[in-house]
This record gives sequence, C-alpha cells and structure tokens, in this order.
Amino acid sequence: MRKTLLLVALACLGISSAKSETIELIDFGDFEQWVTRNVKESSVIGGNEKQVYEIAPTKTLNGEAPYTNMGGSPWATSNVLAKVASVTKTSNQVYPDKHGNGKCAKLMTKFEHVKALNVLTMDVLASGTIYLGEMLEPVKGTKNPYRMMNIGIPFTKRPVALQFEYKLSIPKGQRIYSSGFGSKKELPGQDYAEVFILLQRRWEDPSGRIHAARVGTGRERYGKSISEWTTHRIPVWYGDITSHEGYEEYMGLLDRENPYYAKNSKGKMVPVIEELWDDPNATPTHIIVMLSSACGKPYTGTPDMTFWVDNVSLVYE
Repeated sequence: MRKTLLLVALACLGISSAKSETIELIDFGDFEQWVTRNVKESSVIGGNEKQVYEIAPTKTLNGEAPYTNMGGSPWATSNVLAKVASVTKTSNQVYPDKHGNGKCAKLMTKFEHVKALNVLTMDVLASGTIYLGEMLEPVKGTKNPYRMMNIGIPFTKRPVALQFEYKLSIPKGQRIYSSGFGSKKELPGQDYAEVFILLQRRWEDPSGRIHAARVGTGRERYGKSISEWTTHRIPVWYGDITSHEGYEEYMGLLDRENPYYAKNSKGKMVPVIEELWDDPNATPTHIIVMLSSACGKPYTGTPDMTFWVDNVSLVYE
C-alpha cells in the first residue's frame, strides 16, 4: 500500500514538474508578419526596384527612407538600405517563406552583385541573419558592419533554454570571403549555420564606454543538412562555463577585436566590451539572440546555404 502511494506521489510530482515549464514566444518570433519595402536603386547601378523585408507588423513601404523597428518588433535583419557616395543600394538575405499553414524566416548566404556604369563590378557575400536589436540605416560602407548594428535589448529574466524550429540546406561548395574589394578568397574548412542566446549584465562608465559580464550562454553551430522541420532547444548555462563538459571555444567571451556595438546613454554607438564571466546567480540586463546562415566573420560563408527558422521562444522552469 505504501509503495503504491509512493508511486502515485512520484507520478503527480512528474506531472507537476511538466506543468511548471513555460514556453514564451519572443515577440514576432513566429514570423507571421513582415514589412515589405520597395526601394529603387540608383540609376548608376541599374536603377532596379528591389524588395527588402523586415520582421514587423504587416505593411508596405515605398521609397528609400531609412527603416527603424516598427510596431514593437524587437527584430532586426541583415537586410539593409545602403547609401555610399549618394548611390542607393539594397541588400536582402532574409525572406518570408511558407511553413505549414503559416510563415517562417528564410535566411540565405548569397552574393550581392554591384555593377556601376557597366564598368566596375563588385561581389559582396552576405549571410542571412536575424537578431534582437536594430540596424542603423543608411549603411555607408562595408567597413566594420557591426558599427551599424545595435545588438541586444534590455532583459532581466533567466530562461533555461532557447527553443526554435528549423531546417537547413548546406550546398556543396567552397567557403568564401568576398567583401567586394579585391578578388574572392577561398577559405579552408566548411561553414556552419549558427544560433545563440547570450545574457549580459551591462554597465556604462563615466566616459560612455559600455562594459559587460556574461551571465548566461547558449550557442550552437550546425554543419549537416536537415530536410525536415525539427524542434530544437539550446540550453542556457549560467556563470563561467569554460569547464562545462559541452563547452566549445566559440562559446567564450566575445572577441574584443571584433566587438558588437550598442547605443550608450548619449545615443552614441560604442563597442560592448565583454570583460568577464558573471556570478551564475546574477541578473542580466540585456539579451542577445541571433540566428544566421553563417558563423564566420562578415563577408564570409558558403554561397546558397539556406537556414529556415520559426517559432523562436524562451523556455522557463
């Protein structure tokens, strides 16, 4: 009798634990709504009208006005409007696509071809990337694109995982670097799609510089094609994870030589210097979530790699 009661109690405990889990969709993380921007490029590079997509309440925008996040959407993309020497150019690697009866985000690594006056031709390799933050338009050059990306948003919760659905197509081909200046460079090794969630505790010093301590980490790379939609979770590990069994070098503190940027209290874009691992019980001030069809430095990847993602959510216990 006592054994039966114990089994019943354990079963109830299991049900209670299962019910305690909460999955919260990140705002607009179901990718059902998109802004379509119709932008005419400058005549010197062909004068074509191009479509550029953003993740926000459904709307159509015409013209070359710089885009800022609309309707409360926290998402930015690698899609941009650029203006260099008064020449208007667009770049689009993130698209809405079908998933069942709804939509998803399709992230592609591909070349942007630029031909000016039928003389100067440039090929810029760009990856499809979405992230929590904002892109500051118009982009005025290819040097250090992170300076135009305000990466991360305020956040004080402590999720146990990032959950999303995905599929991935990795073509046979060489990993390439091409910034549009000079010849394309073939690189050794393969490229990977990448997803990560980073929780930071940030603070600003009197000179306006932003510092950060890493509170929580979840980061993975994917190097095999998956043709069927898969629901996946990335666990968030707290504190210093360098001795964790699953630790990989790319999960470490962010590179000071190629830092992400954010706006300081004066509205100036400055590097976010990630200095140390925080206490595992610390409360974050900001969250970074990024999903990309490449994992290398800017202008590096495998052309035509395609990464579909949907229903990006945070898991709590």
